[in-house]
Amino acid sequence: MTSLKSAPERPPSTGTPSSADLASARRVLEHAQSGLDALLSSLGEQFEKSLGVLAAVEGRVIVSGMGKSGHVGRKIAATLASTGTPSFFVHAAEASHGDLGMIAPSDAVLAISNSGETPELADLISYTRRYGIPLVAITSRENSSLANAADTVLLLPEVGEACPLGLAPTTSTTLMMALGDAVAVALLEKRGFTAEDFKVFHPGGQLGRKLYKVEDLMHVGDELPLVQPGVPMTDVVLTMTNKTFGVAGVVGEDGTLVGIVTDGDLRRHMADGLFEKVASDVMTKGPKTTSGNILAAEALRRMNEWKVTSVFVVDNDKPVGILRMHDVLRAGAV
Repeated sequence: MTSLKSAPERPPSTGTPSSADLASARRVLEHAQSGLDALLSSLGEQFEKSLGVLAAVEGRVIVSGMGKSGHVGRKIAATLASTGTPSFFVHAAEASHGDLGMIAPSDAVLAISNSGETPELADLISYTRRYGIPLVAITSRENSSLANAADTVLLLPEVGEACPLGLAPTTSTTLMMALGDAVAVALLEKRGFTAEDFKVFHPGGQLGRKLYKVEDLMHVGDELPLVQPGVPMTDVVLTMTNKTFGVAGVVGEDGTLVGIVTDGDLRRHMADGLFEKVASDVMTKGPKTTSGNILAAEALRRMNEWKVTSVFVVDNDKPVGILRMHDVLRAGAV
């Protein structure tokens, strides 16, 4: 029976990084920093040309790559798709086994390869040339097979990897990621992509919640606590109680909001025959209001500033909704 040698004992960890650990980490970050500086200074005509190619696409931007370049490519495709450029990732090896059918003549291909000689990209490159599909390359070698075949080239500066062996993709993938972000954001600005567009693609999660508008959270229709100016205060209190907002809006004959009755108003008039009065006797005139098309977070800021917990939403001075501070906080739109 073959015996396995025991693994060499390692000194117990103290939980405190050594100076060698910190030096290693700093070296990686310094490599990334110098690489990004080189990339920044190298951007120019080819970037603008590549951006023009991708912006003109009527279909989608198909991103492809192998290994670490492929992992970066998936992130780039996701960023493009979420910022207004329809995009998805096609695995370079799978493309040769049927996934080329995912790529249409109206699309463009963004192929990523640090060396520019990734063999699995050969069929994909050939396919784009055969059917006249625009090909944009991200590579660090200007005279590589990929660069020579591409319509435009986003050239990465030739910088050493942070890995002490100079082999593991580290600095190069950081530059690819940063360049992909630069392309996505430049396309976003070129297309005039707005926060409202962003919300459409991010309905879930914290990003989507931060982009809620007042109209997304407000209460409407029969939920609105509205009364006429001549309504007796007994009925006003019933309306405030049944609608549970702690406030009643007073609307004139033309439907405009002329005042509100709050819990504070009730307390101030309690001693002078509150229930012998009508809504117009007790209401606060010129109430604070908001519109439905501002961000809920902005409405929350205003409510805090006004020291109110509910605010009417108006359109042409007519109440169309009511928003509670609790609605905004519960939705996480802060």
